[in-house]
Amino acid sequence: MLDFSATIVRVDSPPLAPLAPGEQAIDIAHLSRMTLGDHALECEVLNLFLRQADMLLARMKGAPPANIAAMAHTLKGSARGIGAWRVAHATEAVELAAKATGNDLNAAVNTLAAMVEEARALIVDALGVD
Repeated sequence: MLDFSATIVRVDSPPLAPLAPGEQAIDIAHLSRMTLGDHALECEVLNLFLRQADMLLARMKGAPPANIAAMAHTLKGSARGIGAWRVAHATEAVELAAKATGNDLNAAVNTLAAMVEEARALIVDALGVD
């Protein structure tokens, strides 16, 4: 029987390194670990992330705060999986704003959208996917 325990990587674990100013929008080393260095899989996962992010951001517009929080939580897991730490941090802010009272939710969603665009730019430009 084969032992795959050495190749299992937890997606729900916190980032391996804290977000640092100037850090890339995608942690390429983390992404490589998550895809076991398979470049084709990296491209596929990044494309899936972009499609999911677009869909969830579009659905957040006009949705009730509880739904926005749930969608942000979903996106957070995907962002952590590819090493998009800035997106993951922005989703956490959306989750918190959705549970609080006040007008911070729209600002948090706008920040999240900006972080997704930053990740998109790196994915499209540096990795050559769209």
